[in-house]
Amino acid sequence: MKIVALAGGIGAGKFLRGMVRVAPPDALTVILNVADDVVVHGLHVSPDPDSVTYWLGDAFDRERGWGRRDETFRATEELRAFGAPDAWFNLGDLDLATHVLRSAMLREGATMSEVVTRVAARFGVGARLMPVTDDRVETRIDAVDARSGDRLDLSFQEYWVRRGAVDPVKGVRFVGVTDSRPAPGVLEAIGDADLVVLPPSNPVVSLGPILAVPGVRAAVGERRPAVVGVSGIVGGAPLAGMADKLMPAVGLEVTAAGAAAAYDGLLGSWVIDQRDRELAGRIEATGVRVIVTDTVMRDDDAAERLSSVVLDATI
Repeated sequence: MKIVALAGGIGAGKFLRGMVRVAPPDALTVILNVADDVVVHGLHVSPDPDSVTYWLGDAFDRERGWGRRDETFRATEELRAFGAPDAWFNLGDLDLATHVLRSAMLREGATMSEVVTRVAARFGVGARLMPVTDDRVETRIDAVDARSGDRLDLSFQEYWVRRGAVDPVKGVRFVGVTDSRPAPGVLEAIGDADLVVLPPSNPVVSLGPILAVPGVRAAVGERRPAVVGVSGIVGGAPLAGMADKLMPAVGLEVTAAGAAAAYDGLLGSWVIDQRDRELAGRIEATGVRVIVTDTVMRDDDAAERLSSVVLDATI
């Protein structure tokens, strides 16, 4: 079986950690969100690709909930002592090596696809990882300053990390996406897949930018019977992150049904948590098969069980 997953962020990485326990890693292709990328201290940082890589490479810090395990932050502490303007963004000392390598490769003319492959190999990832595009796409958040009421135009990392997602959101934009192209192999992988998975992720800023790259949403839509999504909204709230701040800004209800609506025309099956069972009929009325199970991934065993449910949905 050939499996393709669209992935952005920690929820996707946690889910995929379970997926490679029930399917051969080399059967899995992961298409990664790069619209959250940011330049920090002159270094190109790719939070979503790195999170997925660290999860699959068993290097993710599960206790802290981001970055690498056994990390230290001495370089960032020293940069703060210098008063460096980007020191609000925590870069771990081990993590710095990834960003230094990525930045050097990009300066020397490598594509993001080549960088992702190199980093994945370093962590022994058996799945095939690829960015959705080699072009620069940036998520921008149109917000209102929670204190002053001034309009703000923020990068995603400024909104989420620097300002703590406290500012009311008025809109979300993917700058550069209309001029971008899918990275080599992206459309082919989707077209050849026996199963296309939309893991539990923020539908606005994790999977939204992937689907906005020209040709990707249409390619997924053509595989609709084979598309299985998992809701990251449980009991009317995200399990992690700030989807509840962003979904209303783009007209989505913060429920498992609202998350499904983000993928209108794409889903063959939608997996929701037991706590959202009462929404099943409403979602099924849109022509989507609904599967109800425990979707909370407390550990790798739970992620494996959820992945098994997703695989069974295609049988």
